[in-house]
Amino acid sequence: MGSISREECIRLARKALGDEVFSSIIYSRLAKLYSEDSVRNKLSRIAEMEKNHVKFWVRFLKSRDVATPTTGVGRLKLTLYTTLFRILGLGLTLRILEMSEHEAIKLYSRLLEVEELSENEREELKKMLEDELIHEQEFASEESRFEDFLLHVRDAVLGMNDGLVEVLSVTAGLAGAYGDPYYVAIGGFIVGVGGAFSMGLGAYASVRAQKQVHEGILNRINIASRFVAHVFKERVINYMLRKGYSKDVSNAIAEESSRNRKLLTRVIAEEEYGIREETLENPFKAGVYTGSAYALGAFVPLIPYFLGLPISVAIILSLLFAALALALTGFIVAISANLGIKRKILEMILAGLGSAGATYAVGRLASTVFGIEVE
Repeated sequence: MGSISREECIRLARKALGDEVFSSIIYSRLAKLYSEDSVRNKLSRIAEMEKNHVKFWVRFLKSRDVATPTTGVGRLKLTLYTTLFRILGLGLTLRILEMSEHEAIKLYSRLLEVEELSENEREELKKMLEDELIHEQEFASEESRFEDFLLHVRDAVLGMNDGLVEVLSVTAGLAGAYGDPYYVAIGGFIVGVGGAFSMGLGAYASVRAQKQVHEGILNRINIASRFVAHVFKERVINYMLRKGYSKDVSNAIAEESSRNRKLLTRVIAEEEYGIREETLENPFKAGVYTGSAYALGAFVPLIPYFLGLPISVAIILSLLFAALALALTGFIVAISANLGIKRKILEMILAGLGSAGATYAVGRLASTVFGIEVE
């Protein structure tokens, strides 16, 4: 069986069966959650495809005298996913589903290397791989409608993470130095408010400057293309040749682009400067999202201190609340950027709590050295 043993093939087939069972159920469940016909119909159609995939894997295992494992889906897992999808909305929901499609594509591609597959199995598996690629494309077309939302989700999540880590570190340091929950709460609140304004204004200024630079480049290309389009035409030919297109195809693309100044500007901007006009952020939105998210993140570790709990209890609860919030931000960053979820969550938690622990140690040291003590 080539480079894949029979045992490995069976293991992968069982995994594929379990994944397809879950996918068929979750797609059916999600189809009922969305009122928009286009999305609901796509999800329902994909659910039916996944059910057919389940039937294939059942036949595949039975033909090899392998008992079909019980492939139910835990109620807790299903509820968790459904709840997440309700909270995160359609834009991030599609990102999560797209990640599962990526995994299915890799798994099916690997199984197609197995030599002992019958001709019918190979053709069916190719058709299933085609289905997964179609799903991926459908998600991409739907995702494009939420591109602005996903762009600002990134700003919000990064702002929230900064607020969490900075205020958690400050409150840990103050707790180590003063030991009074109200002093810690007030100090953290002041830092949080100042940080929120600073982050919001910083994001606004940064995005505005970047947008102005990009718009200037686009405007310069657009103006130049009115008078020296032939220069850009030659550049387009060279870009396409470097990408591997033939001379004839490269000339045809350049010729088509040169007839439409807007298209020519877009091609030059993307190929030479890496600028896509549709991804230029709104500075005001970036500032509001980032500043508001920072404030929200900053408030989370302050909750136990504002409740006036004993300092030792407040510190533990503050760390716990922060860890949960950091896990959420790591989860959203991972799915919005197509990164490994578990690794990103762990990375965010360790970085945030590690920073807080170090600052707490500095606070305790300051308390000892300078004799700071609040009764």
